[in-house]
Amino acid sequence: MPPFELKHPSGRELVGGDLVAQTLAHLGVKVAFGLHGGHLDSFLTGCAFAGISLIDTRHETAAVQAAEGYAKVSGKTGLAFITANSGFANGFPGLATAFADRSPIFVVTSSPPLRDAETNSLQGFHDQIVLARPITKFAHRATVVEELPRLVSHAWRLASTGAPGPVLIDFPIDILFTPPRLKDVSWGSMDRQLSSVPVPSQAVIEQLAKLWRAAKRPVFVTGTGAAGTARVGAASSSLLQLAETTQTPIFYSSKFSPAVPHDHPLRAGPATGLAYLPFIQQARPDLLILLGARTGFLLGGRNGAIIPSKDCTLVQVDLDGGELGRMLPVDLGIVSDATGFVDAMSKHIASDPECASNRDYDWIKMTSSLKGLIHQRYASDAKQGKPDDAGDRMHPYHGINSVFEAVSGEQPIVIGDGGECGVWAGDLIESAKPAHWLAATGYLGFLGNGWGYSLGAAVAQPNKLIVNVQGDGSAGFHIAELDTFARHKLKILTVVVNNYRWGMSIAGQDILYSDATPGRLISSLSPVCRFEKVAEGFGAVGVRVDKADDVPNAVAEMLKAMVSNNTVTPGLINLIVDTEPVTETTKGMVGMPEPGKEKDVVVVPYYDNIPRARYD
Repeated sequence: MPPFELKHPSGRELVGGDLVAQTLAHLGVKVAFGLHGGHLDSFLTGCAFAGISLIDTRHETAAVQAAEGYAKVSGKTGLAFITANSGFANGFPGLATAFADRSPIFVVTSSPPLRDAETNSLQGFHDQIVLARPITKFAHRATVVEELPRLVSHAWRLASTGAPGPVLIDFPIDILFTPPRLKDVSWGSMDRQLSSVPVPSQAVIEQLAKLWRAAKRPVFVTGTGAAGTARVGAASSSLLQLAETTQTPIFYSSKFSPAVPHDHPLRAGPATGLAYLPFIQQARPDLLILLGARTGFLLGGRNGAIIPSKDCTLVQVDLDGGELGRMLPVDLGIVSDATGFVDAMSKHIASDPECASNRDYDWIKMTSSLKGLIHQRYASDAKQGKPDDAGDRMHPYHGINSVFEAVSGEQPIVIGDGGECGVWAGDLIESAKPAHWLAATGYLGFLGNGWGYSLGAAVAQPNKLIVNVQGDGSAGFHIAELDTFARHKLKILTVVVNNYRWGMSIAGQDILYSDATPGRLISSLSPVCRFEKVAEGFGAVGVRVDKADDVPNAVAEMLKAMVSNNTVTPGLINLIVDTEPVTETTKGMVGMPEPGKEKDVVVVPYYDNIPRARYD
C-alpha cells in the first residue's frame, strides 16, 4: 500500500513535480526557501498545492543558508530550492557551509532535459552532481519519474541520520513535468523506522562514571551535536538535569548555546571563558566532556587555551567516530547520539549517591563568573574614542554591550556574523540573555551567512526577536535580504557594527606590517555608506547611532517601530564604532612571537608560525 494518497490537482495532470512536493509534505516539510527558476515551475506549483509555504529570497546562497538556519533553530531538516546551473552555482556556498557545519538540509535543483545532455543547452553546462558530491552526504540526478518518492525519502533520511549534513537531488525539467504511471511508483521505506540511534555501551558508561566520580573540576563543552539535549525554546533540558546531578558546569561553543536558564549557577557561558583561567590564577578543568562538539579552531585548535593539553581527562561524545581524536588525544571516545548519551548517563548516575562527592564547589561557583570577565576588562573604558577623520566614534564594547542589554528582555535568538564584530558579539553574548546564540561564520569562516541564518531562524521561531549582527564588511554580502525580511514581515533586527574597515584584516595588518606596506588600502571600507538609508529603501526601519549613551533609547524606539499596528517590520541599526581596541582573539590569531624570538619564526596569520631553519 502507498504510504499516503496522492492528491490530483484540478485542471491539470499530476506530474513529477507533484510527486516530489507531496512526498516532502508527507515527510513533514512545511516551508521551503529559494529563488524561482522556470526549471522548477512544476515543483513549486506542486508545493503550493501540497501546502508547503515558499519563502523567496533575493539570492540562492541566502536561500540555502536560510534552510540551514531553519534547521539549526527548529531541529528539523531544512528545504531549499535553487534553479539549474546559475542558481546551483549561487547556492554552492550554502552547501559548502552546511557540509562543514554538519547541518541537515535538502536542496532541490533542476537541469535541462535529459535528452539535451552535452548540447550547450540553456543552464546545462556544469554537471551539478559531480560538483555537489564532495560537499554533500548524498547527491543524485533523478532519471525516472516513478522513482521520485523513493529517492526523495532516501535522501531525506540521509540528511538527518548519523552525522547530519546536506543532500541534493537534481530533478531534470523533463522528469518534473512528466506524468507518472501511478501503478509503477516506487515509494521505498518512507514511513518505516529502519534504525535506532547509537548509545554508549554499559561498559563505557561505567568507565565514564568512574572518571566523573574522581573529578574535582568537570565541565561540559557543547556543540551542534548537543542540540537535541537542550533544544531552543524547550521547556526542559535533559542536559541540565544531568549537569545538576553531577555538578558539572556547561560551557558552549559558538555553534550551539543550550537552553539553560541564564541565572543558573551551572551556566558557565562561552567556551572561550576557559582560556581566562590561567590569567586569573584559577585551576583548569580536570575532566572535560566534549558533547557533540568538534575540536578545531572554534575551540582553540591545538594551542591548549580552551581544551587543556595536560592534567585533564578529555572525553569526546560524537555521532561520527571519525571526529574522535581528530586533532587532540582523547582519553575516552564515545560514538553516540548526544541525547542517548545524556539519557543513558542520567539513568546510571541517578543510582550513584557519590557521583558528585569529590567536587571543588568553590571552583564550580567560580565558573559562572567567567562570562563577566569581559565587563571587568572594558566597562571602565571611555565610551567614546578620540576624534579622528570620521568623528568621535564609540568603543565597540560599549556599543555592542548596550545593544545586547537593550534587547535582553526579549530573550532573542542572536546570529553573529563578521570578523572582529563577531568576536565582540560572542564575548558579550550573555548580556543579551539569548534563547540561542549562533556564530554564523562556522568552520569555513564564511562571512555573510548571518543573513540567511536569520531568515531561517525567524521562520522557525516567528514570535522571537532575531538579532542579526553584521560587520560593515559582512553586511555587504547579502544586504538585499532586507527586502525578503520586509516582504515576509519578519521580526529581525539587523545591527551593522560599522567601523569603516574589514576589522579583523586591518587589525592583523596593523600588528604585522608598517603603514608603508603596499596593499594596506584593501582593508578599508567607505564611511559614507548609510546602511540605515539602504534599509529604508528595502522597506525596513533604519537608524544611525553614533553615541553609546544613545543606544538604549534607539533600540527601544526601534523595537516599538518594528511591531506596531498589528504588523511586523524588520529594523536596522547602523552602529558606528571605533577600530580600537582589537579583540584578544585577533591578537591571538596573528600569533606574534615573544620578544627576542622574532627571528626564530615566520609569522603566519591565523595559523601556527613557521620555524625558521637554523644552520648554526
